[in-house]
This record gives sequence, C-alpha cells and structure tokens, in this order.
Amino acid sequence: MPHLFNPFLVNRPSGDPGLFIPFFFTKRAILFDLGEIFSLSPRDLLKVSHVFVTHTHMDHFCGFDHLLRILLGREKTLCLYGPDGFLKNLEGKLNGYSWNLVNNYTNRFILQATEIRTGCRITRRYLCQSKFNPCEDDHVDCPGSPILHDEPSFSVSAEILDHGIPALGFAVKEKYKINIRKGVLEDLGLTPGPWIYELKQALYADQGLDEVVELSKKKFTLKELADRLALITKGQKIGYISDVAFSQSNCEKIIKLVDRADHLFIESAFLDQDRAHAEKKYHLTAKQAGRIAALSGVKRFTLFHFSPRYDAPEKLFYHEAMTEYAKCL
Repeated sequence: MPHLFNPFLVNRPSGDPGLFIPFFFTKRAILFDLGEIFSLSPRDLLKVSHVFVTHTHMDHFCGFDHLLRILLGREKTLCLYGPDGFLKNLEGKLNGYSWNLVNNYTNRFILQATEIRTGCRITRRYLCQSKFNPCEDDHVDCPGSPILHDEPSFSVSAEILDHGIPALGFAVKEKYKINIRKGVLEDLGLTPGPWIYELKQALYADQGLDEVVELSKKKFTLKELADRLALITKGQKIGYISDVAFSQSNCEKIIKLVDRADHLFIESAFLDQDRAHAEKKYHLTAKQAGRIAALSGVKRFTLFHFSPRYDAPEKLFYHEAMTEYAKCL
C-alpha cells in the first residue's frame, strides 16, 4: 500500500519552484511555494489545506493570486506559512484588490497566515467577508521546536536559512506508515477505497476505532479491520530546499532538517563552473546540492530550479550532483 502522500514538482525543473503533495484516498493536499501554478487544476488546488512558502520572491509567490481566486467563496480555512516579512507582503497582495462584493458570499473563507521569525511566530487571520482586513487577535508563539504544523498522521518542520533575505527550508514527516495486508484484504473480500484513509486516521489519532463501517455488505468495527489488516512501519520523510546560499550555517541547518529523508527536493540553479555566480546570487550549484544530499544521508534527491541561462540538458546537472553525492557517502 502507498504512503500517506505522493509528492511531485509543480513545474519542470527549469520553471518556477513548487512541490505539490496530494494525499492518497482523500481530497487533501499541501503545497510548498507558490510560483506559477497553472499546471495544477482547480480540482487539485481546491484540495490544498496548507501552503509553506520559502520566501516571497516573485517566482515563489506570484501564484498566490491564482490560488486565492480559485478558493474565493468556499467554506474553507487556508493556512499559509512564510519567513520574516511574510505578513506584510501577504497584506500587500490582499490590499491590491477591491473587495466590495465579498459580502455576497455565504460561505466562510479564512486565510490563516503564520510568519516565522527567529525566536517567535506570529499568526494572523483574514476573513473574506471582512474584506481580508487583518483580525485583531494575533497569536504570538515562542516555540522550542522547529515543528510548524502537527497532526496525528504527519508534521511539517522548518529552518530559517539565508538567501540574502530570510528563506525557509522544510521537511514533512509521516509519523509512521500503516500498510494493509493485501492477502487478508482479499480473504475478506474487500477492495481498497476511501475507507482505508478513515481507518488510518483513526489509528493515527488512536480514537474512533469503535466506529462501525459497512464494506461489501459486511459490517466491521475499525478496530476489527485494524487488528486484521494493519501493519505499521516507519513513515516517509520528504525535504524541500529552495534558494539558499552554500554557507556553513545553511548547510548545518539543512542537514539537521532533512536528515535521512526518503526524498529530498533541492534547488541547483547553477553548474559548478558558475559557482562564483551562484555565491553572488545566494543559490546552490548542482555539485553543492549533491554534497548536501550525501551529508544529509537522504535516500533519493530531485534537482530543480535550474537557471534559464542554460540550454544544458538535465543530465549535466545530475551528473555533477550524483558524482559529488557518491564521493561524499
């Protein structure tokens, strides 16, 4: 059976950064970065519950307007996270439009935005029917943990990195993987479906297991299904690193954040021959990305955010990254 989520890049590696993570067996997804997102269908975007933005350069945040347009009028709370200055920049976008007609919406659409600063986080809410004016009940938190979002099945952590401005790196971790014994599933005459997600959520939360479900004209409690079908193993971990300088401080933070990830998505804007230019732009080269992946002990990595200056095929970036990765193992 699959993991909880299935990540893929929103655009080609030379396009705007973005990672879309849909959840299996449920209409739910999370999104990392908000550059151009027209490749995602409205159906995909309506699944998004949380957006994690590395920083608000245009190629990482211009897609906010499109996402907002899709979600207007929905009964939904969209949670957004970004670095120091995020709330000001978000409000700048919201203030760029006239909202005199939003009182016609009957559904309650809310933006809940969190700005991550060194030592504290500020969360602010914006109600559509109030013309997205900020509510006056900011929540200020001073956490002792890098975890930004935590729920029974997964968590998302972040580190503040340097891109000439504060930029965030992220890791999403499935608490544990709940596998379904296929042989037992067949013996019971059952087929996979949304009920598997319901079963997994009950196990993650350790509650609701007494609920009765009817499958193939048979009734089971979720506990009965769990006892017979569930096999619990280590969960999946995914890292997302975009737009960072190759500095000792950044490397140490990234390595700690994405330690032993199953899959690391990491920018590699330049080839090693242009590492001086990469340093000037606060970006990584493919070789540096490969080195970070090796030192982090990740099982697999995907490169993205190639500079448009290159006509070079992707294989040149991967050759440099994989050579360094193998060298540093």
